[in-house]
Amino acid sequence: MYLTAEEERMLVGERGPGVAKAMELLVALGEVFGAERLIQIESAHVSGVSYKNLGDAGLEWLEEQASLGAKAVVRATLNPAGMDMGRWREMGVPEDFAEGQRRVIAAFEAMGVEPTCTCTPYLVGSVPRTGSQVSWAESSAICYANSVLGARTNRESGPTSLASAVMGLVPLYGYRLDEERVPGKVVEVEARLSNPLDYSALGFVTGKLLGSTVPYFRGLGKPSIESLKTLGAACATSGGMALWHGEGVTPEAEKMKQHLAGIERVTVEDRDLEEAREKFTCDVFDPVTCIGCPHCSLREIAEVAGLLKGKKLRRRLWVFTSRGVHAQAVEKGYVRRIEGAGGRVYVDTCMVVAPLREMGWGEVAVNSFRGAQYCANMGLGTGVASAQQLVEEALG
Repeated sequence: MYLTAEEERMLVGERGPGVAKAMELLVALGEVFGAERLIQIESAHVSGVSYKNLGDAGLEWLEEQASLGAKAVVRATLNPAGMDMGRWREMGVPEDFAEGQRRVIAAFEAMGVEPTCTCTPYLVGSVPRTGSQVSWAESSAICYANSVLGARTNRESGPTSLASAVMGLVPLYGYRLDEERVPGKVVEVEARLSNPLDYSALGFVTGKLLGSTVPYFRGLGKPSIESLKTLGAACATSGGMALWHGEGVTPEAEKMKQHLAGIERVTVEDRDLEEAREKFTCDVFDPVTCIGCPHCSLREIAEVAGLLKGKKLRRRLWVFTSRGVHAQAVEKGYVRRIEGAGGRVYVDTCMVVAPLREMGWGEVAVNSFRGAQYCANMGLGTGVASAQQLVEEALG
């Protein structure tokens, strides 16, 4: 892989050991994937934040990078942690876990990464331009950036996105190249899509059908931001997708029409979505109702608050969002209404990265197929339904 003279100096340590370590990782990544050179990025979004996933080994690695002087040179945001950093005791998170999580966040902050702790950085001001190069980790955020925003990122990991934040560089390969963004199959959507859960089911079905192949959707209608984020999140969860195109919906769809001739068509019907729902329909007797995977938008929090007006919950209802959206929801009175009804609105985390077993959880009810898949993988009894239906069931 070609390196400039300055990049060579970085690699051999002339800008410090933190930069050298980051450059070593990016060069190795580029060589594995046959990249010709490195290119600049505008932003990074770093995953690998929850102490549940990192453990002591991951924590020690982060603290080592910070001690070597690694510092972000582009805007870098952070994925969810394993707990609400302010209300973790209320959540039931063990003290030793909380201590590990605090050290993780401290290490990231020492490296100049913003402690946004959200999987939806595009809802709190990090919105890449169409065509811009970024280095984002976290599968749902990657899918949204590539597809809805038309930015360019590969499926980065926590370490590679952090290295890119430190260097402001990425290897040029994969979805960063025009030819790699071409659709491989057309998905004809004949199913009725009326709410975000329908789009989530569509994404789950599509991921199962296509794997990581780039789909070109026809028949998406006019999805909301909420539907777009949950569609991509489910595609990424069940199939490992990083990019999709939607006719009349996404910024690159029109120019992709020239590539559609002769490629395979698949059809998704109502029965396909219903079969997906049945996969996560099980008998749950006292679930924690969780809304916000990916993190809730202000509109979604407003919907929950509206459903709870003047009512009291009989089941636990936890809503997850980012700090930025939470602040807006507080200002508008939504958080007060939800918590006045007995629910909780937490930031920084969600159920899929929290230590649920240690917190005593056994069952959950969620409003996305992404959340359902992750919770089922953890061995929890899992049900899936729309946010409205979940709230109604939690009210009893």
